[in-house]
Amino acid sequence: MKKLLFLACVITLLLSACSGKKAADQQQQSAEEVTKVDEGWITIFDGKSLDGWRGYNRPDLPAAWIIENGTLRIQGSGAGEAGASNGGDVIYDKKFKNFELELEWKVAKGSNSGIFYLAQEVPDEPIYISAPEYQVLDNANHPDALLGENGNRQSASLYDMIPAKPQNSKPFGEWNKARILSFKGTVVHYQNDEKVLEYHLWTPQWKELLDKSKFNKEDWPKAYDLLLNCGGENHEGYIGLQDHGDDVWFRNIRVKILE
Repeated sequence: MKKLLFLACVITLLLSACSGKKAADQQQQSAEEVTKVDEGWITIFDGKSLDGWRGYNRPDLPAAWIIENGTLRIQGSGAGEAGASNGGDVIYDKKFKNFELELEWKVAKGSNSGIFYLAQEVPDEPIYISAPEYQVLDNANHPDALLGENGNRQSASLYDMIPAKPQNSKPFGEWNKARILSFKGTVVHYQNDEKVLEYHLWTPQWKELLDKSKFNKEDWPKAYDLLLNCGGENHEGYIGLQDHGDDVWFRNIRVKILE
């Protein structure tokens, strides 16, 4: 009888300890959730679900985009920009106006991609006809790194307009951190926690950048007009990721809406 009472006491203590641990874990989890809410960040890709993502100018998600080990991967086709039948650029299906965007990216050797923001969906036209591009590139092995002017096609650059300085990207196969701040026309690019460029939309500076770029009015009038008023009438647009025919991985994609 004493043995039975002893065993009953031990079981009671164990159950009480487990219950206490569970309550503590729940309390900690709740605190973490509150912290995330307080910080204002919205996770738009958590490594588990592609909810909210779709193809640019299409309702479905191109099959070349997959979840792989907690990352969003575009499977390289080798067919060039959006060249494969199962590929194409993707967007998160919500327009953002004033925001911060954070994510991590890595590329295979010689790979090319881009992060678009304030994009509009223009029928029968590529996403970059209306959206500024944060370049994603293997600087050491992709030929685009040597084109343009002064490195303005290298990673984290405002593509074909402003070079990222300092150029602090990591080699192919390693993760880089990108951050884009867009607030009332002021745009800042960060790479690996360093500020690398700043510019101002809808200003004489922005017009001058377009005039000197591949998107200039003489060579590409439709792109020029759309980019000049980037974000459209409401100065808002989609966040997008580029399929350039190469293997690229993205993870930890989150947005903070700014007032």
